[in-house]
Amino acid sequence: MAIPLSFFLLLFPLLAPTFVLSSPVQDPEQVVQQVNESIRNATMARRSLGFLSCGTGNPIDDCWRCDHHWEKNRQKLADCAIGFGKHAIGGRDGKIYVVTDPSDHDPVNPKPGTLRYAVIQDEPLWIIFARDMTIKLKEELLMNSFKTIDGRGVSVHISGGPCITVQYVTNIIIHGINIHDCKRGGNAYVRDSPTHYGWRTISDGDGVSIFGGSHVWVDHCSLSNCNDGLIDAIHGSTAITISNNYLTHHNKVMLLGHSDTYKQDKNMQVTIAFNHFGEGLVQRMPRCRHGYFHVVNNDYTHWEMYAIGGSADPTINSQGNRFLAPNDADNKEVYTIISLIGSNIETGGGGGERG
Repeated sequence: MAIPLSFFLLLFPLLAPTFVLSSPVQDPEQVVQQVNESIRNATMARRSLGFLSCGTGNPIDDCWRCDHHWEKNRQKLADCAIGFGKHAIGGRDGKIYVVTDPSDHDPVNPKPGTLRYAVIQDEPLWIIFARDMTIKLKEELLMNSFKTIDGRGVSVHISGGPCITVQYVTNIIIHGINIHDCKRGGNAYVRDSPTHYGWRTISDGDGVSIFGGSHVWVDHCSLSNCNDGLIDAIHGSTAITISNNYLTHHNKVMLLGHSDTYKQDKNMQVTIAFNHFGEGLVQRMPRCRHGYFHVVNNDYTHWEMYAIGGSADPTINSQGNRFLAPNDADNKEVYTIISLIGSNIETGGGGGERG
């Protein structure tokens, strides 16, 4: 029996990924200047008020933590990002969704009340949790656009299975979640919207995988011990801020850029700010390719190979970072140019090694 063309026209939108394009900022140095100004203003405000100030000098935290009633105004957090991911609004303009069930029995037909049910919805949602919980995902958590996962006020762990994937979607905020011991998933059907599910091949086992995503902000998460990267951004992802995270016990920590030959990542722009790269880390904090990367006011302690690396003509603007090198004389390399062709690493604003 012949199948009419109209059938394929109706089916194709359900099978094909929705590509989310985001134009790069034409002058990334202007974004760097805005970040530095916000840090300077937060620091000056703290100093001028002294012990009367609730401020910390961290403009992200000072934006919402000084509000004693932040739990009644959770979505204000969406206005607090800095850097290239500043305009990630997540589910700011949507309803509050409360996760009450930590289970994940069916990735194709998720149960209402679960995290998976919330993140696949089409409308904007600000997702919070009813209580402390540990969520062991059966397959990758495929997020839909305009979602915030907000773990403030409770202890939420995503661990022991595949973890979070941000693929071809936009406006994602992930805040205050413990993500660890992530495994590979795949060779399974997984739903990514109320109207579509598809076959997933084997995943890498990242903590947070950003694949063709834009306007993404990962803040105040704890990440450790995953199968591949803790946070990886590849395949044309851009407009990303990674801030205030605590990263420990992992080898290849953060990959930004798919490969030296994948030129589409030349538009990648990422801010990495106020993170603590802690004990048990080896390399890639981050490993950058092609794009523009502002690495500012991070704390690096006891890496085993190198801290920041680049190849394939990236610009890495490193400012105000603290490097506490390991005692091993062979492992004190702060910056490494993995490819000698075209990589540009700029340092300034107080960065330096202490060993």
